[in-house]
Amino acid sequence: MPLAAGRKGKEAGVRHWVAIGVLAAAALLAPAPAALAADVAPAVKLAQGRLAGTSEAGIERFFDIPFAAAPVGPLRWRAPQAAPRWTGVRGASNLGPACPQTVRPALVAGGVADRQSEDCLQLNIWRPKGARKLPVMVWIHGGAHVIGSGTFPAFDGTAFARQGVILVTINYRLGSLGYFAHPSLSKGAPRGEAIANYGLMDQLAALRWVRKNIAAFGGDPHQVTLFGESAGAIGVTTILALPEAKGLFARAIVQSGVGLLDPRPLAEQEALGAALALRAGARIDASPAELRALPAAALVAAGDVRTAGAMTGPILDGKLIREAPWRTLSRAEPVDVPLLVGANSNEASVILAMGVPPAAALDYLGPDPAAGRAAYGAGLADDELARQILGDAWFVAPARWLAARTARGAPSYLYHFGYVAAARRDRAKGAAHGSEIPYLFGTLDYFAALAGPVDEEDRRFGEGVSACWIAFAKTGVPRCALVPDWPRYSEADDRLAHFAPRSSVVDGFRKPQLDHLLKVHFGSGQPGP
Repeated sequence: MPLAAGRKGKEAGVRHWVAIGVLAAAALLAPAPAALAADVAPAVKLAQGRLAGTSEAGIERFFDIPFAAAPVGPLRWRAPQAAPRWTGVRGASNLGPACPQTVRPALVAGGVADRQSEDCLQLNIWRPKGARKLPVMVWIHGGAHVIGSGTFPAFDGTAFARQGVILVTINYRLGSLGYFAHPSLSKGAPRGEAIANYGLMDQLAALRWVRKNIAAFGGDPHQVTLFGESAGAIGVTTILALPEAKGLFARAIVQSGVGLLDPRPLAEQEALGAALALRAGARIDASPAELRALPAAALVAAGDVRTAGAMTGPILDGKLIREAPWRTLSRAEPVDVPLLVGANSNEASVILAMGVPPAAALDYLGPDPAAGRAAYGAGLADDELARQILGDAWFVAPARWLAARTARGAPSYLYHFGYVAAARRDRAKGAAHGSEIPYLFGTLDYFAALAGPVDEEDRRFGEGVSACWIAFAKTGVPRCALVPDWPRYSEADDRLAHFAPRSSVVDGFRKPQLDHLLKVHFGSGQPGP
């Protein structure tokens, strides 16, 4: 996230962040595939009922499992309620729908999220056949809190299951159905029930479901790793700051999304919500029942960040989120678990593609831009300087800050992802936002269909970096062949794992640049308003 010094700069930064998430996620999204070819259908018995999944080449899959009640009718804009029960055997062979969102044309491929429903609070599980007490990884997808789904092909869990872990992907409510406040809803909320942050509550509900049920799938509920990218990483960072999340997971991974901005206060978000409801066709003094009767499509259209200027994401509701997560983490670690955190080498490519002028990036250098330019080195053209500043300010410096802040408890491990596929290396300026995902998930063939060919070097690298994540999920230490000496992070040593065609441990990575940004915008070591 950007290290904006003032409120105006922070609001502009979040609007740009939304644009980044939308654009980056759009390149990864595609229609969900049909049911996979099955061998012998595996079965699981839960308290909710029986499930029948699919099996192929030693990997068993269970899709579209409800972890909470459908958030429809009177349950729209309510905290997630108990998951439904069923009689007989529920088929779990087909991926479920995405949560309601704007259907956007993908940058390279066709349309996305064409299957949608408000009844979307489901999760998907991949496991190796014969799983017993295996580590579990729970993935929170990105998409700026407004688009995306745990069902998209880029997030296939087969490669994880082949490495001896159980992979869970989840859906959570998005946009105006997931992060929304309105005076009428606030006044009518049940006493003591959290409001506004429904998408975040869904993430917590999914984690509680996993803790309660994953043993039935052969998973160890005490060895859960929570990980996410972009908006999903903001979810992970926020959850790390919540005492309510203690015991729900044992490790965490934050990929390109350390959230260091102050969320909007409830009153401000209520005003935005009231304006959104008017655009969706509600009366100015609409009751909760009238608001819940609005068509989901109208609410999605009214909250489209491309046209409405509304902001989505975590809200200071005063009940679940009582202060900005970074403020909590700067003082204490409510959920103190081993942490792996980092960012990519060309995070700024999408920001610049959205039309942010290079001159705007220079504002991040503070009141003495000459000192900032000196930190970045003489001779850089303005466009290259802007690219580096934006990437550092929004993602790289915040990742280092979080690693340092959390290193005093359970160990933290910092990384920088700079690998670019061999076929694009001569023209790419670095690894774009989200480009680590197909390497980690082993979905390079899907990626190649969108962005160009991959070769054996790329595949070997993907296997290597994925093994680092798997090692962390299994042991809390990312000990892997690609960077066998990856050390835990400390501010004194300032060492990280640099993933590149020749991966290695690097001392003082971009230290002059990051030190300058942190000094200007973090002052005494804490981000300031």
